[in-house]
Amino acid sequence: MSFQLGSALLDACVLAVLTKEDTYGYILTQQVNQIISISESTLYPVLRRLKANDYVLTYDKPYQGRNRRYYKISEKGKQKYKEYVSEWGIFKYNVDKILLGGIIDE
Repeated sequence: MSFQLGSALLDACVLAVLTKEDTYGYILTQQVNQIISISESTLYPVLRRLKANDYVLTYDKPYQGRNRRYYKISEKGKQKYKEYVSEWGIFKYNVDKILLGGIIDE
């Protein structure tokens, strides 16, 4: 069974990866894929949205005669990531209450 992902959760996961290091699309997809099944065709619209909201910056770096586009979390993106982490804690707590029948380790 798998759960549907909302765009906010996907954004949060991408920002989480980018808090650790700048990276390019393929590697970013592979890292996010470790926890969520996502294709590159799904990831790039997420990256465009994050960039449009100024949460992510881009820069190009030469690699084997071509430019590779790298993604970097912005200061605004770091703040948004912190909001997501806080909201996730509340969301997880409430879902656990329902799924675990009110039994939650505190």
